Amino acid sequence: MDIYASTDKAILKAIGAKIRKIRLNMDISQAKLAHDANISISVVQKIERGESYNFPNLIRVLRMLHSLEMLEQFYSEDPISPVAMAKLLKQTHKKQRASKTNTNPLW
Repeated sequence: MDIYASTDKAILKAIGAKIRKIRLNMDISQAKLAHDANISISVVQKIERGESYNFPNLIRVLRMLHSLEMLEQFYSEDPISPVAMAKLLKQTHKKQRASKTNTNPLW
């Protein structure tokens, strides 16, 4: 599935289907998941059907299903760019030689 070519509704449905599959593989009922996530069973049903829901409820469901890694990309820090890395290395580079400054004012 090309996520960028998909509609918002299609993405929500795919997320819901994945959550339902995880829940069923863990042999957890919707009622148990709702109770453990401290949300209503209707919210679990909406998520699994791919209907609109709020993000905190999705996080609660993923936490109870031990599937928060699905959000890992949002939580992790951005990799350092090559330009930023070069600047960082330049700042931490230790001087190896004295500079060529003329200390004798007569020269």
